[in-house]
Formats: sequence, C-alpha cells, structure tokens
Amino acid sequence: MFPIIYSDRFLEHKPSRYHPECPERLTAIVEALQSVPWSDRIDWQTPTPIDQREVLPWLEKVHSEKYLTLVRTIAERGGGMLDADTYIAPESYDVALLAISAWFDGVDRVLSTHNPAFVLARPPGHHAEATTGMGFCLFSNAAIAAHYALEKPNINKVAILDWDVHHGNGTQHIVENNPHIAYCSFHQFPCYPGTGRDTETGMHNNVLNFPMSAGSTFEDYHPLFTEQVLPFLRQFEPDLLIVSAGFDAHHNDPLAGVSLKSEDYQAFTQLLLPLTRCILFGLEGGYDLEALPQSVIATIEGCF
Repeated sequence: MFPIIYSDRFLEHKPSRYHPECPERLTAIVEALQSVPWSDRIDWQTPTPIDQREVLPWLEKVHSEKYLTLVRTIAERGGGMLDADTYIAPESYDVALLAISAWFDGVDRVLSTHNPAFVLARPPGHHAEATTGMGFCLFSNAAIAAHYALEKPNINKVAILDWDVHHGNGTQHIVENNPHIAYCSFHQFPCYPGTGRDTETGMHNNVLNFPMSAGSTFEDYHPLFTEQVLPFLRQFEPDLLIVSAGFDAHHNDPLAGVSLKSEDYQAFTQLLLPLTRCILFGLEGGYDLEALPQSVIATIEGCF
C-alpha cells in the first residue's frame, strides 16, 4: 500500500479571486488518483488534527514570532494579501498548521516503514522565509519537517531535493547553515525568485543548486542527476530524503518554461530509490490541471 496524507480541509485555503495556487489543484490530483488502475493500492491517511499534536513549537524553530502572529491576525480578520502573489484566507492559518501536521505524519510513516509516502497538502512552502511568506507559500513545510525528523531516534541527517521549477529560497536560507541538513535544487534561472545560483553552496558545502535554462528537458536533467545529485546525496548519507515535489517544470505549466514530461518524474523517482527508500514527497508547485495530476501519478508509479 502506498500512503498518501490528505484532507479536504486543504481545500479551505482559497483565494477570493482567480489565483493559480487554487484548491482545484488538489481536487484534480485526488480525482485522477481515484481513477488509476492501482487505486486499491493507495492508503489514504488523514493528517493528525492540530489539537492533537504540538505543531506551533516547530514553527517557532523556523519562523519568527512576529511573522506567525501576522499570518494568524490576517486570517482572523477575514483574510488578505501578504504580498502581491501570496494570499491568506480566513481558514489559511489553521489549514497551514494542518499541512505541517500532514508533513509530520509523512515523516513518521516513512521512518516507521522505510518506504516512500506522499503528502498531498497545501499551501506550499518552499518560498517561505523565516520572517515572511512569499511566492504562494506561508510556512516552510519541508524545512520544518526536516527539523522535526532530526529529533527522531537515530535520525542524524536529512536531505531535501527540490525539483520545483522555482528555486526554494526559503528552504535554502533556513537550512543552509545546518550541517545536519542538505539542500539540492533544480530550477529555471533566471526566474522567480531570482535566487539559487550555483555559487550558493551553504556554510558546510551542504547546498547544491542547478540553474536550468528555459526549454531544458530530461536529457539536460539526467546527467546532472546521475553525475552530481546522486553522488552529493550518497556522500551526505541522509537518514531521510525529503522531495519538495513541485511539478511546474512540466512543459505544459503556465508559470515557467522548462520542458519536462510527466513520465520524467517517474524516472527521477527511480533514480533516487537505489539511494534510499526513506523518501517523503511533499507537494509544492504545479499549475496545469492536467499535467499536475499526471506528474503526481508518474512519481508514485516510480515507487512501485
């Protein structure tokens, strides 16, 4: 059985007007997964409610108290815009906490079974900085999950691989000074948010960035994966690998210009599995409502 952590509550983080980061992203994925021939192999898991687990202390390890108060206050006042791209709905603060709980459940499941799992949650997180959200992201889910995992018995190192088409500036800035966390990113450059140069290597040589040109295909990604990413991860020896699984590098995605295909994500997954089966996939970007679910399906199929 393949575990997917999901809740309909993630649909309650919704904009007041058109926005690419919308609830329909999740409904498209769920409907597609319910229709695959292997749907009976999916173990749908509801995230632990936030009143049954300590979530806020983990946020406070990563985000400033002032920023957390700001997000909560905007939500309590009926919602608003954090910046020109990033909205907060009345339910967004509680939904974002539940999303973190889902990532924690994913960590627990992977570490207990030594097999992959997928967190199908929103809002996304890899652009969220310690003191502010941006780029559709409120809280830094992957970075928070990495800190959570490091408190588990026998977990000494966590690696984060980010294949979203946009650089995870927030994730990198939060973890780059921590020798127990490695961060590796493929992303279109130049592109939002303008970070992620290959000269950014972290305080402990624990950061590896691959700025990709618009139009890049699997043929451009594959040698970098095999000749640099896998050796980097193998040398780091992570006890857990977190994949910030954004799918906006797909050829059909409207927000960038990389030209991957859905089946390429299956190939990426299959390249990672010989390194470790302790892989937690967590949804980041992906905004074409046909390409996104097909890419998620391909990623999961790569785990079988």
